[in-house]
Amino acid sequence: MYSTLLTNLSEGIFTITVNRPDKLNAINHTLMQELGEAVDEVYVNKDIKTAILTGAGPKAFVAGADISEFLGLTREQGQALSAKGHRIFDRIEHSPKPIVAAVNWFALGGGCELAMACHFRLCSSNARFGQPEVNLGLIPGYGGTQRLPQLIGKARALELTMTGAMIDAREAHRLGLVNYVVEPEELIATTRELLKTIGEKAPIAIARVIECINAFAGGGGSGGGSGVRGFTLEQQAFGECFATEDMREGASAFLEKRKAQFSGK
Repeated sequence: MYSTLLTNLSEGIFTITVNRPDKLNAINHTLMQELGEAVDEVYVNKDIKTAILTGAGPKAFVAGADISEFLGLTREQGQALSAKGHRIFDRIEHSPKPIVAAVNWFALGGGCELAMACHFRLCSSNARFGQPEVNLGLIPGYGGTQRLPQLIGKARALELTMTGAMIDAREAHRLGLVNYVVEPEELIATTRELLKTIGEKAPIAIARVIECINAFAGGGGSGGGSGVRGFTLEQQAFGECFATEDMREGASAFLEKRKAQFSGK
Protein backbone atom coordinates (compact mmCIF):
# COMPACT_ATOMS: atom_id res chain seq x y z
CA MET A 1 0.00 0.00 0.00
CA TYR A 2 2.84 2.38 0.88
CA SER A 3 6.30 2.72 -0.66
CA THR A 4 7.95 4.46 2.32
CA LEU A 5 6.00 3.01 5.26
CA LEU A 6 5.25 -0.39 6.73
CA THR A 7 1.99 -0.77 8.64
CA ASN A 8 0.59 -3.50 10.85
CA LEU A 9 -2.56 -3.78 12.94
CA SER A 10 -2.50 -6.23 15.84
CA GLU A 11 -4.61 -6.28 19.02
CA GLY A 12 -5.97 -2.83 18.23
CA ILE A 13 -2.46 -1.32 17.96
CA PHE A 14 -1.57 0.14 14.56
CA THR A 15 2.19 0.24 13.99
CA ILE A 16 3.49 2.74 11.43
CA THR A 17 7.14 2.13 10.56
CA VAL A 18 9.04 4.70 8.50
CA ASN A 19 10.82 2.49 5.98
CA ARG A 20 13.71 4.25 4.24
CA PRO A 21 16.59 2.70 6.20
CA ASP A 22 19.10 3.28 3.40
CA LYS A 23 18.39 7.02 3.80
CA LEU A 24 18.21 6.85 7.61
CA ASN A 25 14.42 7.16 7.20
CA ALA A 26 14.76 10.79 6.08
CA ILE A 27 11.49 12.55 5.28
CA ASN A 28 10.96 13.21 1.58
CA HIS A 29 7.87 14.34 -0.32
CA THR A 30 6.51 10.82 -0.76
CA LEU A 31 7.03 9.86 2.87
CA MET A 32 5.26 12.98 4.11
CA GLN A 33 2.32 12.29 1.81
CA GLU A 34 2.06 8.65 2.86
CA LEU A 35 2.45 9.55 6.54
CA GLY A 36 -0.58 11.79 6.19
CA GLU A 37 -2.54 8.93 4.66
CA ALA A 38 -1.51 6.54 7.45
CA VAL A 39 -2.58 9.06 10.08
CA ASP A 40 -5.93 9.42 8.30
CA GLU A 41 -6.29 5.65 8.65
CA VAL A 42 -5.85 5.98 12.43
CA TYR A 43 -8.75 8.43 12.49
CA VAL A 44 -11.21 6.39 10.40
CA ASN A 45 -10.43 2.73 11.11
CA LYS A 46 -12.63 1.61 13.98
CA ASP A 47 -10.40 -1.39 14.66
CA ILE A 48 -7.49 0.91 15.57
CA LYS A 49 -7.45 1.89 19.24
CA THR A 50 -3.89 3.23 19.51
CA ALA A 51 -0.84 3.63 17.28
CA ILE A 52 2.96 3.38 17.39
CA LEU A 53 5.22 5.43 15.15
CA THR A 54 8.75 4.08 14.74
CA GLY A 55 11.59 3.72 12.25
CA ALA A 56 12.98 0.78 10.29
CA GLY A 57 16.54 -0.43 10.51
CA PRO A 58 19.22 -0.28 13.20
CA LYS A 59 20.36 3.33 12.78
CA ALA A 60 17.49 5.81 12.87
CA PHE A 61 13.95 6.66 13.89
CA VAL A 62 13.94 9.53 11.38
CA ALA A 63 17.25 11.31 10.89
CA GLY A 64 15.70 14.48 9.47
CA ALA A 65 14.47 15.71 6.13
CA ASP A 66 15.83 14.65 2.75
CA ILE A 67 18.02 17.71 2.17
CA SER A 68 18.42 16.91 -1.52
CA GLU A 69 14.82 18.05 -2.00
CA PHE A 70 15.57 21.47 -0.43
CA LEU A 71 17.97 22.70 -3.07
CA GLY A 72 16.34 25.10 -5.50
CA LEU A 73 13.24 25.78 -3.40
CA THR A 74 11.97 29.34 -3.42
CA ARG A 75 10.79 31.23 -0.35
CA GLU A 76 7.17 30.46 -1.26
CA GLN A 77 7.91 26.78 -1.85
CA GLY A 78 9.76 26.54 1.45
CA GLN A 79 6.79 28.04 3.28
CA ALA A 80 4.41 25.65 1.51
CA LEU A 81 6.64 22.70 2.53
CA SER A 82 6.49 23.82 6.15
CA ALA A 83 2.72 24.31 6.00
CA LYS A 84 2.18 20.78 4.69
CA GLY A 85 4.33 19.34 7.48
CA HIS A 86 2.41 21.37 10.04
CA ARG A 87 -0.94 20.06 8.78
CA ILE A 88 0.14 16.44 9.03
CA PHE A 89 1.95 16.77 12.36
CA ASP A 90 -1.03 18.66 13.80
CA ARG A 91 -3.23 15.72 12.76
CA ILE A 92 -0.95 13.46 14.79
CA GLU A 93 -1.02 15.74 17.84
CA HIS A 94 -4.80 16.10 17.74
CA SER A 95 -5.65 12.49 16.93
CA PRO A 96 -8.41 11.31 19.29
CA LYS A 97 -6.56 7.99 19.45
CA PRO A 98 -3.14 7.98 21.13
CA ILE A 99 -0.17 7.95 18.75
CA VAL A 100 3.07 7.20 20.59
CA ALA A 101 6.60 7.48 19.21
CA ALA A 102 9.01 4.58 19.77
CA VAL A 103 12.32 6.28 19.00
CA ASN A 104 15.16 4.00 17.97
CA TRP A 105 18.48 5.80 17.42
CA PHE A 106 18.55 9.17 15.63
CA ALA A 107 15.57 11.55 15.82
CA LEU A 108 16.97 14.71 14.29
CA GLY A 109 15.42 17.75 12.66
CA GLY A 110 12.09 16.73 11.16
CA GLY A 111 12.43 13.38 12.93
CA CYS A 112 12.61 15.04 16.32
CA GLU A 113 9.64 17.20 15.33
CA LEU A 114 7.71 14.10 14.25
CA ALA A 115 8.37 12.43 17.59
CA MET A 116 7.29 15.58 19.45
CA ALA A 117 4.01 15.67 17.52
CA CYS A 118 3.13 12.29 19.03
CA HIS A 119 1.26 12.22 22.32
CA PHE A 120 4.34 11.03 24.16
CA ARG A 121 7.62 9.24 23.48
CA LEU A 122 9.57 6.16 24.51
CA CYS A 123 13.14 5.72 23.31
CA SER A 124 15.94 3.19 23.23
CA SER A 125 19.02 3.78 25.34
CA ASN A 126 21.02 4.57 22.20
CA ALA A 127 18.61 7.25 20.95
CA ARG A 128 19.81 10.73 20.03
CA PHE A 129 17.66 13.84 19.62
CA GLY A 130 18.37 17.24 18.09
CA GLN A 131 17.25 20.18 15.99
CA PRO A 132 20.35 20.88 13.85
CA GLU A 133 18.65 23.02 11.21
CA VAL A 134 20.83 26.07 11.97
CA ASN A 135 23.74 24.13 10.51
CA LEU A 136 21.92 24.40 7.16
CA GLY A 137 20.99 28.04 7.59
CA LEU A 138 17.44 27.03 8.49
CA ILE A 139 15.16 26.77 11.51
CA PRO A 140 12.87 23.88 12.50
CA GLY A 141 9.94 24.01 10.09
CA TYR A 142 7.53 21.31 11.26
CA GLY A 143 6.55 22.74 14.64
CA GLY A 144 9.84 22.32 16.48
CA THR A 145 10.11 25.92 17.66
CA GLN A 146 6.71 25.52 19.35
CA ARG A 147 6.63 21.96 20.68
CA LEU A 148 10.20 21.78 21.98
CA PRO A 149 9.81 24.66 24.51
CA GLN A 150 6.49 23.19 25.64
CA LEU A 151 8.27 19.95 26.48
CA ILE A 152 11.63 21.10 27.88
CA GLY A 153 11.24 24.83 28.58
CA LYS A 154 12.12 27.96 26.67
CA ALA A 155 15.76 28.36 27.69
CA ARG A 156 16.82 24.79 26.92
CA ALA A 157 14.85 24.83 23.66
CA LEU A 158 16.62 28.01 22.61
CA GLU A 159 19.99 26.49 23.46
CA LEU A 160 19.38 23.26 21.53
CA THR A 161 17.98 24.96 18.43
CA MET A 162 20.66 27.69 18.35
CA THR A 163 23.61 25.33 18.89
CA GLY A 164 22.21 22.47 16.83
CA ALA A 165 23.52 20.11 19.51
CA MET A 166 22.37 16.52 19.98
CA ILE A 167 21.32 15.08 23.33
CA ASP A 168 21.33 11.43 24.35
CA ALA A 169 18.49 9.34 25.73
CA ARG A 170 19.35 9.98 29.38
CA GLU A 171 19.36 13.76 28.90
CA ALA A 172 16.15 13.61 26.86
CA HIS A 173 14.51 11.78 29.75
CA ARG A 174 15.88 14.22 32.33
CA LEU A 175 14.51 17.16 30.34
CA GLY A 176 11.08 15.58 29.88
CA LEU A 177 11.37 15.03 26.14
CA VAL A 178 10.75 11.29 26.55
CA ASN A 179 8.72 9.34 29.11
CA TYR A 180 10.75 6.14 29.20
CA VAL A 181 14.20 4.91 28.19
CA VAL A 182 14.54 1.16 27.57
CA GLU A 183 17.03 -1.17 25.95
CA PRO A 184 16.72 -1.31 22.15
CA GLU A 185 15.41 -4.88 22.07
CA GLU A 186 12.65 -3.96 24.54
CA LEU A 187 11.43 -0.77 22.87
CA ILE A 188 8.51 -2.02 20.79
CA ALA A 189 7.36 -4.58 23.36
CA THR A 190 7.37 -1.97 26.14
CA THR A 191 5.48 0.49 23.95
CA ARG A 192 2.90 -2.14 23.05
CA GLU A 193 2.33 -3.07 26.69
CA LEU A 194 1.74 0.56 27.57
CA LEU A 195 -0.68 1.00 24.68
CA LYS A 196 -2.53 -2.20 25.61
CA THR A 197 -3.22 -0.63 29.00
CA ILE A 198 -4.45 2.60 27.39
CA GLY A 199 -6.49 0.61 24.86
CA GLU A 200 -8.49 -0.95 27.69
CA LYS A 201 -9.75 2.44 28.86
CA ALA A 202 -12.85 4.28 27.64
CA PRO A 203 -12.10 5.60 24.13
CA ILE A 204 -14.28 8.70 24.47
CA ALA A 205 -12.62 9.63 27.75
CA ILE A 206 -9.16 9.13 26.20
CA ALA A 207 -10.09 11.39 23.29
CA ARG A 208 -11.33 14.09 25.67
CA VAL A 209 -8.14 13.89 27.75
CA ILE A 210 -6.11 14.51 24.59
CA GLU A 211 -8.34 17.40 23.56
CA CYS A 212 -8.23 19.12 26.95
CA ILE A 213 -4.49 18.74 27.54
CA ASN A 214 -3.78 19.97 24.02
CA ALA A 215 -5.88 23.03 24.83
CA PHE A 216 -3.64 23.75 27.82
CA ALA A 217 -0.49 23.23 25.76
CA GLY A 218 -1.71 25.63 23.11
CA GLY A 219 -2.35 23.04 20.43
CA GLY A 220 1.16 23.09 18.99
CA GLY A 221 1.83 26.72 19.70
CA SER A 222 -1.43 28.27 18.52
CA GLY A 223 -2.86 29.11 21.93
CA GLY A 224 0.03 30.23 24.06
CA GLY A 225 -0.36 27.48 26.64
CA SER A 226 -2.26 29.56 29.23
CA GLY A 227 -4.78 26.83 29.94
CA VAL A 228 -7.66 29.38 30.12
CA ARG A 229 -9.59 27.76 27.27
CA GLY A 230 -8.67 24.38 28.69
CA PHE A 231 -10.56 24.93 31.94
CA THR A 232 -13.78 25.67 30.05
CA LEU A 233 -13.23 22.78 27.68
CA GLU A 234 -12.61 20.42 30.59
CA GLN A 235 -15.94 21.34 32.17
CA GLN A 236 -17.74 20.69 28.89
CA ALA A 237 -15.94 17.42 28.23
CA PHE A 238 -16.49 16.22 31.81
CA GLY A 239 -20.21 16.79 31.41
CA GLU A 240 -20.28 15.08 28.01
CA CYS A 241 -18.75 11.96 29.52
CA PHE A 242 -21.80 11.60 31.79
CA ALA A 243 -23.93 11.08 28.67
CA THR A 244 -21.88 8.06 27.52
CA GLU A 245 -22.53 4.37 27.97
CA ASP A 246 -18.86 4.02 28.88
CA MET A 247 -19.29 6.20 31.95
CA ARG A 248 -22.20 4.12 33.19
CA GLU A 249 -20.25 0.92 32.49
CA GLY A 250 -17.13 2.23 34.24
CA ALA A 251 -19.01 3.37 37.33
CA SER A 252 -21.01 0.13 37.52
CA ALA A 253 -17.88 -1.98 37.12
CA PHE A 254 -16.16 -0.05 39.91
CA LEU A 255 -19.08 -0.53 42.29
CA GLU A 256 -19.43 -4.20 41.32
CA LYS A 257 -15.67 -4.77 41.68
CA ARG A 258 -15.21 -6.10 38.14
CA LYS A 259 -13.25 -5.05 35.08
CA ALA A 260 -15.07 -2.57 32.86
CA GLN A 261 -15.86 -3.52 29.26
CA PHE A 262 -15.95 -0.25 27.33
CA SER A 263 -17.78 0.03 24.01
CA GLY A 264 -16.71 3.50 22.93
CA LYS A 265 -20.30 4.77 23.10
